[in-house]
Formats: sequence, structure tokens, C-alpha cells
Amino acid sequence: MNTLAIDGLTDLWDRVFSTQPDPDLWVVVATAVAALLVVVPHPLWRLSRNAITIAHEGGHGLVALATGRRLDGIRLHSDTSGLTVSRGKPTGIGMILTAAAGYTAPPLLGLGGAALLGAGYITLLLWLATGLLLVMLVMIRNAYGVLTVILSGGTFLLVSWLAGPQVQAAFAYAVVWFLVLGGVRPAFELQAKRRRGGAGDSDADQLSRLTNVPAGLWFFLFHAVSLCSLIGTTRWLLRV
Repeated sequence: MNTLAIDGLTDLWDRVFSTQPDPDLWVVVATAVAALLVVVPHPLWRLSRNAITIAHEGGHGLVALATGRRLDGIRLHSDTSGLTVSRGKPTGIGMILTAAAGYTAPPLLGLGGAALLGAGYITLLLWLATGLLLVMLVMIRNAYGVLTVILSGGTFLLVSWLAGPQVQAAFAYAVVWFLVLGGVRPAFELQAKRRRGGAGDSDADQLSRLTNVPAGLWFFLFHAVSLCSLIGTTRWLLRV
């Protein structure tokens, strides 16, 4: 390997793994407000929820692989629903963890991102997100899913490669706030849908059948994870 290539790899390593200064407090607060404004109004949420679905289904897929299951594919739909299909033992801890990973994945990813931002690894966060989306792209099995993952991954890549430190920071903070704030709403929506007689085969219902634990307790888990992640993220990013 020639000197020029070595220097290029060294520069890339330094760029990705070096720390960046924290943005001004007003940037942190502004990105939180922006994320909240995207999550709360229903018309905007109908569009932005696609990103939460990517994290949700990615969580199912990642845990399925981590527990030794075979991942057959992931589908993302324009109505913001999704489906992850894996093979393996239909009962047991692997299946339970896989089923539980969907609603807990977005807030936990946000919390992990907040930990990286708190340590100053803004660019590393953007590259890790790009890498996860690239891995997920391999398992997507429908055109809409491919399009949404490519657009999401391309946005992360462009920001991490072309944008300046301040833009990178604002984008990364907005993404993390969105994951933890957007991670709160889906479980409440699912509960409301079940009360109206829908979603009879939801993740909570599947977990109830797998464990003989009432679905309501699984909803409690989803809410506890999302709210604790939001509290942890707030403490990390606002330094409170």
C-alpha cells in the first residue's frame, strides 16, 4: 500500500473517530423542538413515522440474527407498516427477544446515539447509522422499502461526508431527538387500535402467546423503555 493510500485511510480514520465540540445549547433545544413538531402533528407524523418503522423492523432483524435465527427478509410499506420474517424455533428466548425488539428499538437506538453525542462522536454516529442502513438494505424485499432505506442512508452519507461540523451536529441531534420522541408514540397508537378491535396479532399479542404474560404488561415494558430512553437522552444532551 503506497503512502498516499495510507495517508487517505489515516485521514478517514481521524475524521470518523475524532470527537467534535458540542453544539451551542440553543441548537440542542431547537433540534428537540423540531423533532417534537414532526412527531406530534398527525399529518407530519404520517410521513415521518416511516423512519421509526425502519428502526422498528431493523430492531426485529438485528435481534433475530443476534439470537441465531435466520432472517428471510424485511418489508416496509407506504402506510408506515412493516414486516420482518425470520426462521427458527417458534418459541423460546430467541423468538421472545426478536418480538420484543420492534417497539423498543427506536428509543434504544436514540439513547445509544445520545451516548455517542454526549461523548462528542458526532461523525461516528452518522457513519454507524449509514452502515446499519446499508446492512438492512441487503435484507429488504420490496421496492418501497429499498427506496426509503436508500434515501435515508444517502442522507446520512451526504451529511457526514459533505456538511460542516455545525450542520452535522444539528442533523445528528435532530435524528436522536426524533428517535426517542418518535419512539414514544407507536405503542400508544397500537393500544388505541387494539381497543377499537384491531391489531389482534400485534407484537404485544405475539409476546403474550409466547410467554403467557398479558399483553398489557408488554405494553408497560414498551412504555417504560421509551420513556426511560427519553429521560436518559434528555440528561445526556441537555447536561441536566
